[in-house]
Amino acid sequence: MVVLGQNTQATSAGRGSPSSKIGAEHGVANPRKKRAALRVESRGILSVQQRQTTQVFHGLRANASGGQTGLAWQGALLLFAGLLLGSCRATGTSASPAIEFTQVPPTDAGGPNRVEPIAGRVTGARAGQRLVLFARSGVWWVQPTRNQPFTAIQADSQWKSSIHLGTEYAALLVAPGYRPPATLDELPASGGDVAAVAVVKGAGTLAATVKPLNFSGYEWKVRSAPSERGGKLNAYAPANVWTDARGALHLRLTQRASAWDCAEVQLTRSLGYGTYLFTVQETAHLEPAAVLSLFTWDDLEAKQNHREIDIELTRWGDPASKNAQYAIQPYYVPANVARFAAPAGVLTHSFRWEPGRVVFSSVRGRGIRGATPIAGHVFTSGIPTPGGETVHLNLYVFGGTASPLQNETEVVIEKFEYLP
Repeated sequence: MVVLGQNTQATSAGRGSPSSKIGAEHGVANPRKKRAALRVESRGILSVQQRQTTQVFHGLRANASGGQTGLAWQGALLLFAGLLLGSCRATGTSASPAIEFTQVPPTDAGGPNRVEPIAGRVTGARAGQRLVLFARSGVWWVQPTRNQPFTAIQADSQWKSSIHLGTEYAALLVAPGYRPPATLDELPASGGDVAAVAVVKGAGTLAATVKPLNFSGYEWKVRSAPSERGGKLNAYAPANVWTDARGALHLRLTQRASAWDCAEVQLTRSLGYGTYLFTVQETAHLEPAAVLSLFTWDDLEAKQNHREIDIELTRWGDPASKNAQYAIQPYYVPANVARFAAPAGVLTHSFRWEPGRVVFSSVRGRGIRGATPIAGHVFTSGIPTPGGETVHLNLYVFGGTASPLQNETEVVIEKFEYLP
């Protein structure tokens, strides 16, 4: 167990804060022993209640010498117990809050593809306070998601959550009005709305449990962690991703009880400037709430909108909408999105990423040479520069729509190709 208080940091488990225990047993037959015990206790800080307790025992001695009955002794002892209890309560309320980690996730480079459980305990928390968790992967990322940044403290002071992996993990005990940012370069110090801050390093290292997938001559990570892409928290199942005997990639949406499991793979290397081509089989069958997204993404570069460049095949929940678009970010700028209608059949979608420019194209058939064009667009403003971005191929469910997904579905991507 890792125990941390205000603005504290731990690098290993098992370090706790010392505790104090008041007093030995106090008998009732000898007032001198009672006063001696109180004098030993008073070598610390005597509270008002404790001084009053001393006065009670002086009265007890006088009553004893004056021949008072046992009833007086009983009343005095009840008064002593109440005063001692009040002293303990007063001491407890002044203690600084502390955050403990009882379950620490492994150390990992981080990323969106996997989450692990994290748990602990809080002492000294006030009513209404809650926790905000962060994982460090370059910067500090709020957890488990930016739309669900708070972790409740249970009635028994325990807390638990899921967290994306990183090299370090942090827990902040915060006031009800605290609003955490999505990322932080540095953690805040305790004070104001932040009552306590605790940091712990990841435990050991993580052994890979989801094998990478080979597709079109590249190695891809398979996502198993949930994601908020699409305006709702979607679960992802590695079983919904596979390649067939001809090497084509299959992505499926499957129903589990009342929820949906999505599918995503991520390229394990960054490619930078160049031409990206995706040969995709039939997508006209996709329901309005289904989304096939072919895009680049950099987890760590929020300042350039995560270097996101998108080809998205979806109606965004609107049956009357066109079923495809090209986009750069931020998407809410109208000039950054170009909608088009993708026909039935095999299509090759591509974009050419150059300094200050991205050229999109969609054609019929397999490959771009001599093919019949169906759509295209050129963006020249807000173009990101290369960095740590990787290609993602994602089939997921769009939330917040009057036309929710009804049926399981599948998309086949025949080929991915990159040309410098």
